[in-house]
Amino acid sequence: MSDGDLAPHLSRLGLPDDEIHAYQYLLRTGPSTAEEIAAGIGRPQPGVRVAVRALTDAGLVGTGGPHGTVFTPVPPASGLEILSRRRASELEQARVATLNAYDTFRRAVSPQRTDDLIEVVTGTAIAQRIQQMELSARTEIRRLESPPYFTEGHVNNAELEQLARGEVTYRVVYARASVEDPARYANNIQPCVAAGEQARVLPEVPVKLTIVDQQFATVSLPVAEADVNRSLLVVHPSSLLSALVGLFEASWRLAVPLQAGAHAVSPVQPIEQRLLGLLAAGANDDSIARQLGISRRTVFRHLQRLMEHAGATSRFQLAVHAVRHRWI
Repeated sequence: MSDGDLAPHLSRLGLPDDEIHAYQYLLRTGPSTAEEIAAGIGRPQPGVRVAVRALTDAGLVGTGGPHGTVFTPVPPASGLEILSRRRASELEQARVATLNAYDTFRRAVSPQRTDDLIEVVTGTAIAQRIQQMELSARTEIRRLESPPYFTEGHVNNAELEQLARGEVTYRVVYARASVEDPARYANNIQPCVAAGEQARVLPEVPVKLTIVDQQFATVSLPVAEADVNRSLLVVHPSSLLSALVGLFEASWRLAVPLQAGAHAVSPVQPIEQRLLGLLAAGANDDSIARQLGISRRTVFRHLQRLMEHAGATSRFQLAVHAVRHRWI
C-alpha cells in the first residue's frame, strides 16, 4: 500500500497531518530521531516532536536509543484498538452534542415537545380517523363519552361491527348529558349496549377519551372549546397514555351500570330498569319522562313503587339499592 493509499485511513482514525507524515516516514525508513523525521518530511522540529510523542501515546511507535530519542514503528494491533475506541468515543460525544444542540433549538421554538407523543387531527378528517382507529382495535376499547360528537346523528357502525365479531370488548362511561339526549340514546347507546357493550354512567366525565388497546388514545376538546377549535389529539405510547388509562379506570370504578347484564335477575319492569339507569345518571323527572315517553306523573308512580319495594327513603338510596342488587 502506498503512502497515498494509507493516509486517508489514518485520517479516519483521527490522526492529524503531522502524525500521518511522521508515521509514514518511519514505516519507510525505520528507526529515526525526531530531527531526522523533521528533515525527511520537511516539517518544523517542534511540531514533529509533538507528533511522535502522540504516536507513542497511541501505541503505534516505540522509543529506543540511549535517551529514548529514537522512534520506530511497533506492531499496530493494540495501537489501532486504542485509536478506534478513541474515535468511537469522540463520535459519540459529537452525536450527543448535536442532539443537545437541536433540543436547545427546539425548546426555543416550542417549549413543550409533543411531536413524538401527540398528533393533532383537525376538521373533516376527525370522523374518518376515529373510525379507522376503532376498527384497528384487537382486544379492547375504553371510552369516556360526552357531547359534542363528531359523528352527530350517525349510528356507530364501527363499534357494532367489532362487537358482532366478538373479538373486541367495549367499556364505556357515559356522561349524564349523553343518556339524556333521546336521539343519541336511541340511535347509538341502546344498540351498542344491546350488542354487548359494557356501559356505565357518571354525572360528568373528566374528558372525552377513547383508548384503543394499549396503543393510543384520542382526546377531544370539551364542549366550551369544541365550537371554536374542532380538533382531536392522538396520544401515542408514553407516560401520558398510561395516565389516561388510569383516569379511565378510576372513572369506571366510580360509575354505575347503565343496564343489567344478560344474566341479571331483576324484580323490576324493563321500563323501570331504564328509569333507574337514568336516575343513577342524575337525570331529573322531566328528562326521564322525555326519554321513556311517559308523563311526569307516571315517572313519579314508578319511583314510588320502586322505593317501597327497596325500602328506600330517598332517590339516592333507591339508586344505590338498585346497583347493589343488580336491578340495573
